[in-house]
Amino acid sequence: MNLNLKRPLIFFDLETTGIDISKDRIVEISMVKVMPDGERIVKTRRINPGMHIPAEATAIHGISDEDVKDEPTFTQIARSLYQFIEDADLAGFNSNRFDVPMLVEEFMRNGVDVDFSDKKCVDVQNIFHKLEQRTLEAAYKFYCDKDLSDAHSAEADASATHEVLMSQLDRYPDQLTNDVEALAEFSTHYKSADFAGRIQYNEKGVEVFGFGKYKGVPVAEVFRKEPSYYTWMMNGDFPLYTKKIITKIRVDGK
Repeated sequence: MNLNLKRPLIFFDLETTGIDISKDRIVEISMVKVMPDGERIVKTRRINPGMHIPAEATAIHGISDEDVKDEPTFTQIARSLYQFIEDADLAGFNSNRFDVPMLVEEFMRNGVDVDFSDKKCVDVQNIFHKLEQRTLEAAYKFYCDKDLSDAHSAEADASATHEVLMSQLDRYPDQLTNDVEALAEFSTHYKSADFAGRIQYNEKGVEVFGFGKYKGVPVAEVFRKEPSYYTWMMNGDFPLYTKKIITKIRVDGK
């Protein structure tokens, strides 16, 4: 089976210094760009994060400070990387919660003001959890009957994710539609205006807070009644993309 694509779909995976998207950095990115005609373009790049890679992170992905000391920084590759993904939708494993927010944050930290609002994001983990409840290694074994021997290598994980989705489409023809927009919808737990899930959409399509004392309350309404809450968020340790979204809501709501 071939994916039914209107435009390219990039399966990607990140290895990082940690899981805090505001503070941690990418040390490796691998992308499998699947074209509408079925062609696959694979790109893998290690990145010097400009900070120490903690031992606990190295224990997971095997990448140390020594391994990336001569690699380019994200700043050096940011624009060419964005050109590669600009025309494509995105797919990954746990990507909606981590990889996409982390990637957006890295772009914005390095002067590339990305707009992912038109991208469909297919999270294969969410599809898997809704239908089978497993990890990537178990998903690969379950769907593809193969052992993921090189787990936590970005390229191996990205390629395995592609294979898992293809097998999911074969296995669940009645539940899954071979269409990126439909897959993105199915693999999304909730709709969010930012990628970190701090700002979500309610059933009426209005941006509401997804956290804290105003959880579920329209953002524009809170900012009108308590302008200092916007200031607190802008000065706080929130992702840059979240700050971009709330600024737009505040400006539009005036």
